[in-house]
Amino acid sequence: MNRLKEYWEITKTWQFLWLCIGLLGIGYVGYKIATLLIGRFDALIPMEMIVTIILTIVISFLLLKLVLKIFSKVENRWQVTYRWELIVIFIVFSITGSSSVMIGRPILKAVGLTTANLPAILYWPLFIFSSFVFYQIFLVGYGWLFGQHRFFWNMEKKMLKRFKLIKED
Repeated sequence: MNRLKEYWEITKTWQFLWLCIGLLGIGYVGYKIATLLIGRFDALIPMEMIVTIILTIVISFLLLKLVLKIFSKVENRWQVTYRWELIVIFIVFSITGSSSVMIGRPILKAVGLTTANLPAILYWPLFIFSSFVFYQIFLVGYGWLFGQHRFFWNMEKKMLKRFKLIKED
């Protein structure tokens, strides 16, 4: 336990919450991928539960290795104070991406724009644009909710500068 606390630079007990949420998220994604793969093999139906559990564990382990490799690459670039903050940042990115896509479609539908009444070549760019706009708003909002406002506000300013929507300092 002490090695875990030292590695993630955990100083307070509540910070373990982020580690648990991160592991649960990786497990859930591993499970979803496993169920997608199992659904493709009808020969495994009788042992579907056992195979799903084993496949979930294997996929989750591989995802964990990938995420830890990504963490080691971005840790210095993002200049976070504690390693556990990387978990929070990745959680914010995942919630923001999901939320912006989930909000974009109903907004377009409320305005009367759907794939049924608009050609795909027009609908999808509008959908991507609306999701992008909501992504920018949610990124700072969720960053604030999760205690990482400064990090995400700085990231937002960099993004807006790249799109030349604000002037560089």
